[in-house]
Amino acid sequence: MRWLRQPPGHPVQLATGLTLWFVWLCLVYGGAAVACAVVPPPAQVGPWNGVNATLLGLSALFAAGFAWAALRQARAARRLQGCAPAQRRQRFFASAAAALHGVAAVSTVVVALPLLVLSPCV
Repeated sequence: MRWLRQPPGHPVQLATGLTLWFVWLCLVYGGAAVACAVVPPPAQVGPWNGVNATLLGLSALFAAGFAWAALRQARAARRLQGCAPAQRRQRFFASAAAALHGVAAVSTVVVALPLLVLSPCV
């Protein structure tokens, strides 16, 4: 997990956000499938059940992490000033990573919104 501790502006940050978003997506859909197979909540409860609460909590945690990473990368991009090619490259990587982490945060929220209105095991 050393690659997660790379400084802002490192090229690995470009793949980190969307890779972790994919992990979140697998956890949410896989977790919902396993929960519905093992202990399905009663249908009359609707969306307010333990399965959705757990998935919403996981989604909120990941969305907050993505937002924090986007903010960290954006701040790093603002700090990296200069005309040297290495500084411009780092600034580009930090700016692009900020955008990708932001996309991951927004998409996490958008994909998790149906958990507020839909029952998980229908």
